[in-house]
Amino acid sequence: MFEATKVGRTVSKEDFKGQQEELRTLLLEAQRELRETNIPVVVLVSGVEGAGKGEVVNRLNEWLDTRGVQTFAFWDETDEERARPRYWRFWRTLPPRGDITILFGGWYAAPIEHRFQGHCSDAELDAELNRIVEFERMLIQDGALIVKFWFHMSEENQKACLNALSRDDRSRWKMMPQKAKFSEHYRVFEQVAERVVQHTDQGISPWHLVEAEDPRYRDLTVGKTLLHAIRNRLNNPGVPDQGTSTANTDMPSGAQAQITVLDKLDLSKSLPTPKYKTRMTELQKEINELAWHAYNAKRSTVLMFEGVDAGGKGGAIRRITSAIDARLYRAIPVAAPTDEEKAHHYLWRFWRQVPRAGYITIYDRSWYGRVLVERVEGYASDTEWRRAYSEINRFEEQLVGSGIVLLKFWIHIDQDEQLKRFQDREETAYKRYKITADDWRNREKWPAYKEAVNEMVARTSTQHAPWTLVEGNDKPYARVKVMRTICESLERALAAGRPSISGYVPCGDKRPAAPVPTPAPSGTPVAKDPKGKG
Repeated sequence: MFEATKVGRTVSKEDFKGQQEELRTLLLEAQRELRETNIPVVVLVSGVEGAGKGEVVNRLNEWLDTRGVQTFAFWDETDEERARPRYWRFWRTLPPRGDITILFGGWYAAPIEHRFQGHCSDAELDAELNRIVEFERMLIQDGALIVKFWFHMSEENQKACLNALSRDDRSRWKMMPQKAKFSEHYRVFEQVAERVVQHTDQGISPWHLVEAEDPRYRDLTVGKTLLHAIRNRLNNPGVPDQGTSTANTDMPSGAQAQITVLDKLDLSKSLPTPKYKTRMTELQKEINELAWHAYNAKRSTVLMFEGVDAGGKGGAIRRITSAIDARLYRAIPVAAPTDEEKAHHYLWRFWRQVPRAGYITIYDRSWYGRVLVERVEGYASDTEWRRAYSEINRFEEQLVGSGIVLLKFWIHIDQDEQLKRFQDREETAYKRYKITADDWRNREKWPAYKEAVNEMVARTSTQHAPWTLVEGNDKPYARVKVMRTICESLERALAAGRPSISGYVPCGDKRPAAPVPTPAPSGTPVAKDPKGKG
């Protein structure tokens, strides 16, 4: 597929000079218009070594207003990045709406290198590429414009370019000699690259293959392509390819035909006060020991609490935090998003709070607001909250896949108990701040919230991240159930001895796999691996 990038296209100095000035003017105009929109632009720059990716990015920063452009290179992982899921580093770099971010390699660099070095099979690479396709689709459906460039050249031209760079004291190539392995095995690297490009060349996020031998042709092609992509998006502001059905499941009428998972909870469950105190003392001691054990084992924990208003989330969280060393956890109260948070994908603010290895993050409310309050109150469109189920499942799968212990609690009470607690809050001075007009108003939408919770559990209670539904009418019983669930889950996870993964492994695992076979000369039959691993 790279033949079209080896035909020898060039642009003369005169043509370049004549076109550059107009292109720069048009890019600045488009960028100014972009700043007034809700469109974040992500430019991915990848390709063979020596193709001038750094020169292209520097040129774009010259042509554009750099106050609205950020550039990130993903070289060695920092200690902070290695202590979290791999995609954490990418979420941190996503631009706010109206801005442009340029990423060197982005989320493609590590999988390509991992496969090239033989650390995973083709099947494992394909699995990671599927995750990338879904990640890009999620960003695009949220309004992002992703423009992907792959720079390519022939093997002979690459050698010539790298020889020149090796004599340049300012070149990254000379400063990073370990990259030489890519040029030494040009055809093997090209085979991996072709698999990656073909797999991720989607209609809503296509690759632009750019011949990189002539810098003037290369730079103008990138500038014009980026301009066209931004202009096209400005003229067609609708989000492409929603890919989400808005069909409702119509249920028969009748009370028994419309019961939910919440109706099946036995809210009469209770725990006598003496037994509660004894058991809570035991569990708090246990959770403290397990928290230190997890810290030493570099196993992170995410505890997420949802529930009806006055359901007891705060009380359950306080029993946890009072037992654990304050240096090991962070409690995050989730309220309405700030202006900064609104300028990004709704999961962005939760990715930022993912704990580093060995620590605990406790979310009081969470990313499920998209399919609960935002759904019921109309803050999110039908399309937005319907596609959120799969987005949330992929998010949680990445957390668990990186070694995080994820526990999700829904604490439920009935309407009578809620009314009693609301009245108690109004009558008690130090609790009065907890009750608002919205709490009273939300009682009128109890059936709508029950329906939303039922669908939430049905669509997001997965094998890797199941929901724990807690009967909350009796506070002692609910608190003990939460604590017991946490202790048992941490104990199982630590006893299982699963490795604490340093960052999200790009594809496969870190054990060497079969290297990519060297392609046979053109026209030579190649025997197929019966196992399909290539």
